[in-house]
Amino acid sequence: MTDMATADPSGQIRSRLAAYERRFGRLFEEYFRSLSASYDAPVFSRFTPECLDLLRDLSLRGGKRTRVAFLYEAARLVTPDPVAGLDEAALSIELLQTHGLIHDDIIDDSPTRRGGPSTYYAYRARYPDQPKTALGLAVLAGDLALALCLRVLLDSQAPLPVRQAMVQTQLKAASDTFVGQITDIEKDFAPIPGEDVLHDVAEYKSGRYSALATMQLGLLAAGEDPTRFEKELSRYARLVGIAEQMCNDYEDLFGNAKSVDEPTGGDIREGRRNYTVSALLNTATASERAIVEAALGDPDCSQDTIRAIREIALRRGVQRRLRDEVRHHAALASAEAATWRPRWRDEAVTFFQRLPLWSVERIM
Repeated sequence: MTDMATADPSGQIRSRLAAYERRFGRLFEEYFRSLSASYDAPVFSRFTPECLDLLRDLSLRGGKRTRVAFLYEAARLVTPDPVAGLDEAALSIELLQTHGLIHDDIIDDSPTRRGGPSTYYAYRARYPDQPKTALGLAVLAGDLALALCLRVLLDSQAPLPVRQAMVQTQLKAASDTFVGQITDIEKDFAPIPGEDVLHDVAEYKSGRYSALATMQLGLLAAGEDPTRFEKELSRYARLVGIAEQMCNDYEDLFGNAKSVDEPTGGDIREGRRNYTVSALLNTATASERAIVEAALGDPDCSQDTIRAIREIALRRGVQRRLRDEVRHHAALASAEAATWRPRWRDEAVTFFQRLPLWSVERIM
């Protein structure tokens, strides 16, 4: 890997993520080839290989693999040398992500994901006259991805105590994510969710599995006990999760529709009272608030209405305030990572310092 201490930190982050993406892409392809050739299922079954094909299709359409980068860089906090179980942990992380995406798309009735059909809609297209079958198969595909994410850890070459600790870490990450999804739905029942509510949802829904669990898995593989550093790792992961969720909410209203999976304004059409919507409702006039409230949860809300809501948000300074908040939390995460010196290797600490700020700047 390239030395993070060189000039052009943005370029270094990009090149390092790209290297992880390429390496993991090859690893994931080989995993699915092996899985398809060896998976135990009745000979007559054509639904099982079809399910594996759909899991493979969605999984390999991944993006920058930032979670994988978190994992490998967490191991590099301890050692630059290859360690047993790290590749399997990477597979586990992305299989858990596949599980989450499939179930998210069922909950949201989303037709697309990662530039292609969602697994749910792929099944609906294959079985147009059997909606219950399509739903059931999509749910089971997500469940299978969850089982595979644990199986791959148990089958790794890491020492048994490490494998057991990794499985416990992933089980907790999955449980926390489920709670995050439940409370994400729950928050939309409040007229205007408070900032503390939004922060807690972001931590459980994103921070704990995208950042915290991945760092814990990397440290475990490298022979470190992450429970010794639970407080500082948790603080960092919460801040990263909040900044990430704020970025997602920001993009939904202010970003270019080509840069996100769903059309701009999708959260408003689904009735989500996210960071952007909550900030808007808190600052809008009564008449402006009425426009926003009427659009919330309306799947047929026109793009003209979304543009009008965006104009209200711009007029009320929501875009600027949200940008400032995202940068603030990214800076806090960076400062938290800086405290990891001199305990861990400087190069990897620098990565964790720079990544949150880089992630924000590439969007905003």
